[in-house]
Amino acid sequence: MKRVKDKVAFVTGGASGLGESIARKLVVEGANVVITDVQTGAGNTLADELGCDFLAHDVTKEKHWESVISQVEEKYGALNILVNNAGIDGPFEPSNPENTLLSDWQTIHRVNVEGVFLGCRAAIPAMRRSGGGTIINLSSIAALKSTPEFTAYGASKAAVRHLTKSVAVHCARNGSKIRCNSVHPGVILTPMVLNTIENVAKSRGVSKEQVMDEIKSKNPQGEFVEREDIAAAVLYLVSDDARHITGIKLVVDGGTTL
Repeated sequence: MKRVKDKVAFVTGGASGLGESIARKLVVEGANVVITDVQTGAGNTLADELGCDFLAHDVTKEKHWESVISQVEEKYGALNILVNNAGIDGPFEPSNPENTLLSDWQTIHRVNVEGVFLGCRAAIPAMRRSGGGTIINLSSIAALKSTPEFTAYGASKAAVRHLTKSVAVHCARNGSKIRCNSVHPGVILTPMVLNTIENVAKSRGVSKEQVMDEIKSKNPQGEFVEREDIAAAVLYLVSDDARHITGIKLVVDGGTTL
């Protein structure tokens, strides 16, 4: 259908995992896609395959945001879609509110919260110059339930949810024609999640398969969410089909949080 035909879309953390699937979906649906990542080799390879652009980009660096947004506007003359996908959950050992290291807390929040904040702040004026746009912030079901084994990660994703609402209302009130929504994936077997599962298994003294079975048992549908499910949710929210939807949390978890 080419639901985002000729739109200019910017996807952070787009070189692999969930960001890669989102970038692929947007390319198929007609967008001019720019993927950014700190993984330059994988990013360039994917961009060559998809026929899109890649920019090396650390989302925690304020100057990087100024540079990449400027490059996008210079080449395409607009910015219509931003997907703040870049995020981390470690690599750290599972940690609770008593033993979480301040350095780990700060590292996770620097990427997951400050990176999203900087992205929203940089994109808003560019989208306003483009006549409007839409921002998607990737949060998690960890924002909606307690995460005692991953305290810093859960708190960071909850902050993303709150920031999303503030951006949505700010842009609605000032007439920017910019929508902002958050997407909350359930458990997807990305490399990052598999690493986390291995760490949890090690800390509990059980097998990786046992941890995976435990996770699936908490999903009423009895299966893991697929990356393509999240890409489809993002596509809907950035398309004109969702033109009056802003500030919502779209949960894609098979009913895990119900």
